[in-house]
Amino acid sequence: MATTRGGIDLGGTKIQAIIVDDDHQVLGQARHPTPKNNGPQGVADGIVAAFTEAAADAGVEPSALAGVGIGSPGAVDEQRGTVTQARNVTPDWTGEFALGPAVASASGASKVKVGHDVTVGTQAEYVLGAARGFDDVLGVFWGTGVGAGLILGGKIWVGRGAAGEIGHMVVERGGAKCTCGRIGCMEAYSGRKAMELEARHRVEQGEHTKLFKIMEERGRDQLSSGIWARAMEHDDHMAKHLIGRAVKALGAGIASAVNLLDVQAVVIGGGLGTRLGEPYVEKIREAMHPHLFVDQNPPDVRLSTLGDLGGALGAALLVKD
Repeated sequence: MATTRGGIDLGGTKIQAIIVDDDHQVLGQARHPTPKNNGPQGVADGIVAAFTEAAADAGVEPSALAGVGIGSPGAVDEQRGTVTQARNVTPDWTGEFALGPAVASASGASKVKVGHDVTVGTQAEYVLGAARGFDDVLGVFWGTGVGAGLILGGKIWVGRGAAGEIGHMVVERGGAKCTCGRIGCMEAYSGRKAMELEARHRVEQGEHTKLFKIMEERGRDQLSSGIWARAMEHDDHMAKHLIGRAVKALGAGIASAVNLLDVQAVVIGGGLGTRLGEPYVEKIREAMHPHLFVDQNPPDVRLSTLGDLGGALGAALLVKD
């Protein structure tokens, strides 16, 4: 008997919701901005709104689905459906919030499972996308923050529950302050949120950029991946410099992870990764090379093939599993 499932990718700027069938074909979808004003409950309400719209687009009732999976940033307890420390989603999300139960109660879905966003995104690439055929994979998602998912020996690796926080590997001792409050993290240079804070600081110091003009023209209140890409197309000096700085940090951090784990493949995804595309995956490859211990046999570094829907497709796999 054919079944349908929901998949929701919760990000710092958007909520992507899809409905899929047993063959992973997308039957309906919706994309909403991530609410910022009402804390975790406001985010849960935003998820329900996007999910309900996607179900209507697919012509199904939420209660008729086999279940719904949510990929969320932060520390995720899959058994209880809770999420803690998801400050890249909304700044006041520091404590534990029962995201799965909240969405289930408000939507009428029979089952809601919650997984870490980059872990489910990596699983999607492993099952359906760029990482097919490899047993050991590092998925790096470059967006509001920088996170990683791990497949080792063909199985998801979560450690004690927080494996994959590649964005908080130290790439420069005594370096820039990260949005997590620590010093020198990769994410302090490469996370879109940290990059925006740096751009605002530089504007206050008198530097010029088109970034915020483009943001206003597009009716946004944050520097989305599309705004960064548009500024690069306009040859904006600050955007080019900060993206270049981000690529150097990504190269050092990813190479260090490869030196530790010796994975066969690295998949680059996330909002900035997919928007900037293969030219910047090549730049990341080049930035990795000087830091690789076994530089004559680097891992295969690939661009995500699932694009913006990868996280939601991976979340839907939580239900199937």
